[in-house]
Amino acid sequence: MFNEEGIFEFYSNEYMRYEIRKHWSKLKKISKLGDKELETAYDLLLARLTFINEELIPKNIWLQSEKIVTSIDPDDIDFVALTKYLKGYLWTGDKPLYDGLKGNHFRTVYNTADMLQLRSRLTRK
Repeated sequence: MFNEEGIFEFYSNEYMRYEIRKHWSKLKKISKLGDKELETAYDLLLARLTFINEELIPKNIWLQSEKIVTSIDPDDIDFVALTKYLKGYLWTGDKPLYDGLKGNHFRTVYNTADMLQLRSRLTRK
């Protein structure tokens, strides 16, 4: 996804950095990368993201996002709020979050399979 210039623009908030570090061991295990390789991948990821300051998001969007996400995982409110603020799409590999948001009629959430399909459609044109 990140190697396709001009197809997608990726945004995140500062909280993402914390979440990645919090789950570092799990990421190492899943990726089968060593610390050095994972650090390199992390740096490449950060280079493709535009970071948005969470303080720019209006309070009403935070409150709406809290209602949507609290029953799923309160740690993900930041990501839903940013998605709503940007009027964008949330890409997640978190199956409970994806299923929960879909169940709450949050239509702008994609998993990796959805993103691959979208990329395929966009690159055919």
